[in-house]
Amino acid sequence: MTAAGAGRPPTTGAGGPRAVEADADRAAPTDPATLTGVGVGPGDPELLTLKAVRVLAEADLVVVPVLDRLAADPATPPGRAETTVRAHVPADRLRRLPFALDDRGGVTARREAAWDAAARAVVDAIDAGARSIAFATIGDPNVYSTFAYLAHGVRALRPAVRVRTVPGVTAMQELAARSGVPLCQGREPLTLLPATAGPALVADALAGPGTVVVYKGWRRHRELVDELRRHDRLDDAVLGRGLGLPDESIGPVGPADDDLPYLSTLLVPARRDGRGGKL
Repeated sequence: MTAAGAGRPPTTGAGGPRAVEADADRAAPTDPATLTGVGVGPGDPELLTLKAVRVLAEADLVVVPVLDRLAADPATPPGRAETTVRAHVPADRLRRLPFALDDRGGVTARREAAWDAAARAVVDAIDAGARSIAFATIGDPNVYSTFAYLAHGVRALRPAVRVRTVPGVTAMQELAARSGVPLCQGREPLTLLPATAGPALVADALAGPGTVVVYKGWRRHRELVDELRRHDRLDDAVLGRGLGLPDESIGPVGPADDDLPYLSTLLVPARRDGRGGKL
């Protein structure tokens, strides 16, 4: 796989064609403003990459996503992304961007309004003089992240804005590391999907030969447990709750786990007979 660079064709990315450009060390003063989606890992401030820390430190403004219904209350506790980056970014360079993170039912009017308002807020910051803005997102900015919607909106308003991403450690990597369960070996496939995609897709993945990772179990946890039991894969499954946070929990899957956070992670390892069995 070849990365886009100087003299190479533009890459299609989160903000549409030509949205994601090759990473440069630092932009010259005459360059257009840059919006960077920075993956900050599952919640542990120590899991940020050196590049993520540098980009956050050099940004004129760091924005973090919050629930729109809570954003108006200054007493609202910080979200996971904000909590994570506070160890690396001073409070005076942090700003909350409201999103309809808890909305259900696809692309709702509330969601679109929040995306548009967030993009406008970023553009206003650019018009006020910010040349580099970093959006801190849990996990990786290219894996089920709100950043893609923000980038699309910003590019629509200001096509000249450069959009980049800095990869981050994902929840499935952290859960694999903490539980001692390899994600994939040899010829094993790895399937990642959100529980919000529905039980049918989860069932299809569980029927296959590889490892299955399910994000956002939350309200669908009992359905997931039923599918795990039906495919005889319950005993090997591992559930991670609040990964990287003080109250995290990692352990076997049970049907009584009704207090799951939205960002829960289910890891179902491939069936393995022995070392090197699938090479």
